[in-house]
Amino acid sequence: MLSYLLAIAIITLIYLLLSFGLSLQYGSVGLINFGHVGFFAIGAYTSALLALSGVPLFASFCAAALAAGLTAWPIGLISLRLRDDYFAIVTLGFSETVRIIIVSEKWLTNGVQGVPGIPRLFSSLPVGFEAQLATAGLLLAVCTLAALAMWRIIKSPFGRIIQAIRDNEDALKALGKDPARFKIQVLMLSSALAGLAGAFYAHYITFIIPEQFVPLVTFYVWMAIIIGGVGRISGAIVGTVLLMVFLEGSRFLRDFIPGVTEVEMASLRIGVIGLLLILFTLYRPQGIMGDYTKR
Repeated sequence: MLSYLLAIAIITLIYLLLSFGLSLQYGSVGLINFGHVGFFAIGAYTSALLALSGVPLFASFCAAALAAGLTAWPIGLISLRLRDDYFAIVTLGFSETVRIIIVSEKWLTNGVQGVPGIPRLFSSLPVGFEAQLATAGLLLAVCTLAALAMWRIIKSPFGRIIQAIRDNEDALKALGKDPARFKIQVLMLSSALAGLAGAFYAHYITFIIPEQFVPLVTFYVWMAIIIGGVGRISGAIVGTVLLMVFLEGSRFLRDFIPGVTEVEMASLRIGVIGLLLILFTLYRPQGIMGDYTKR
């Protein structure tokens, strides 16, 4: 039971890195990104393939973050010419394009067969509780550093400028600032976090396939930041934890509802999670950690 809870904690921390990145994009700049999972996949495959080629894990993790961040640069250029809703569609198409490339380029990614045997973190420790605990500790440290970095960014002059972009981009242009440069920088930084999360995911699971990087992952992260409170570090943390409670807790619904098959239970889980999201949107649109003086 303890190992199961620790495994859930590790996945929660990986999703927390994704939530930090998406919260920075939407909460601070107002970018609606439906393709966040694409950068997650780039990070996972980059680190996995490099590690299997003999590259040290520290270097492969850095390369994963760098590859995801650099890939976001042309996407950021596109965002300058599109309204928010069109940008959302473009990013969704981007994530699916990444997945299709992973499936098609079998010489590099092994296609739908996936990439097995990825070196795990703390391989010197025996497989089991100790290795999981060390991985969770490292992830917790990385998430803490990411949260502190986000807090510094939000409180800095740079943070005030990107929040001004979200509130009134035209007014910022009138003051002589260039919103384009700031949008691209935020998108690259957030995507680098997603790439780092992907590297952690690949080396924890030790086996990745294209079907692990479907758009549903992005929408799970959106659910987390909406439930917790958009644009707040505390909101990303609380929302991600609650999301995992919903996803994992709903697995036990079958114990209380007799006569439901496994297939029916999968649909029921999605329905319950969707209902919870609707209720949060209706009665707590600012999120749990949002401003309680507003509706």
